[in-house]
Amino acid sequence: MSKLGRWLLHYLGNLLRWFKICYLRFLGIKIGKNCMISLRSKFDTRRGTIVVGNNCTITYGCIIVSHDASAMHIHPEDDGEGSVVIGNNVYIGVGSIILRNVTIGDNSVIGAGSVVLKDIPENVVAAGNPARTVKTIS
Repeated sequence: MSKLGRWLLHYLGNLLRWFKICYLRFLGIKIGKNCMISLRSKFDTRRGTIVVGNNCTITYGCIIVSHDASAMHIHPEDDGEGSVVIGNNVYIGVGSIILRNVTIGDNSVIGAGSVVLKDIPENVVAAGNPARTVKTIS
């Protein structure tokens, strides 16, 4: 019975993740092939765009926001729109927050709990609040 339970849990979880990716694509988010996106991650595209490359992993509790609603109140000429581009083979750690107008380069790793405010180059490990390059991946 435990084998059957594990099998059901595994395939049901994969099916639910597939439905989430389909729903995010329906909302206009461009998601590449072979991505794993946690069911508890949040994407906000009310204004702006989000692009996720191939072979990306977005883990539990990540928040990706393509706009800044408060910008209009501070700068009336700023409509708050922006974009987030996540390259290929990117891993985003648990609880990370990625804000608008950010590009994360290919083959990069974002550490758990990081707040990404600026572009992250490719082939690096970035972590912290705000996220900074910690290590280069060769």
